[in-house]
Amino acid sequence: MIRTFIAGAALLCSLAAHAELKVFACEPEWQSLAEALGGDLVQAQSATTALQDPHYIQARPSLIARTRNADLLVCTGAELEIGWLPLVQSQSGNASIRPGQPGYFEASDFVALIEKPARLDRSLGDLHAGGNPHIHLDPRNVAEIAAALGERMAELDAKEAAHYRQRTKAFLDRWQPAMARWEKDAAPLKGLPLVVHHRDLTYLIAWLGMREVGSLEPKPGLPPSSAHLAELLGVLKRTPAKAVVRSAYSDPKPAAWLAERAGIPAVMLPYTVGGSDKAKDLFGLFEDTLARLLAIPR
Repeated sequence: MIRTFIAGAALLCSLAAHAELKVFACEPEWQSLAEALGGDLVQAQSATTALQDPHYIQARPSLIARTRNADLLVCTGAELEIGWLPLVQSQSGNASIRPGQPGYFEASDFVALIEKPARLDRSLGDLHAGGNPHIHLDPRNVAEIAAALGERMAELDAKEAAHYRQRTKAFLDRWQPAMARWEKDAAPLKGLPLVVHHRDLTYLIAWLGMREVGSLEPKPGLPPSSAHLAELLGVLKRTPAKAVVRSAYSDPKPAAWLAERAGIPAVMLPYTVGGSDKAKDLFGLFEDTLARLLAIPR
């Protein structure tokens, strides 16, 4: 009995020692990054999956409950989660994860956003005042965010600060050469003309020097209409594209319709961690994304 008690107590102590920081991420890419930087000292979970549009999530009671004991909330920001995150924060009763607190981390605060609108007008579609929020598909942004997130985790779990800083350095020591390799491998993609579904691949396209020649959405956030797709098909006769690309969470039907009629492939990109079988972490996300793009006939 005594041995059983001691063993049980030792197990509880061991579990406690390996779960110092509870991280609640808004998107899978930030859960993956937190796990990479924290290792066994972190318990991380994501509010969304790769098959969910992060703009449109319901603040269900189960989601709110999962934030009540979080030490750190890691989100993209730039209004990506504006439709649901404020309610989750207010209903959770967890003051430490609200804006302005050390337990609230907005990734977009640490990078330069692109596509900042000259004016805000609902007639122009779903625009974000600060710029395009889909920042994680430029690996240079991931590097900047990793450095900032690792330091925030070290501050919140000060007694293990050396652990987070060491893991952050190890991550960046792997990330930088990987990024250089990806850029070299992706050289043939420069100038590649693409049709996109939504403007969630903009940072990826800019990083690799590809070209967006059309969008399935008539305006950002508006579903593709048959009239717009027919008009886009006419545009492609004058300005051909090599593929129609979409994210894993996007409806595949509009891309398939246009691709079939334009005689080009429809390509699904994982968009985030978990978006494909090979995108198991951030490294896999970029490896698989590039492999799919390089497979497009040129």
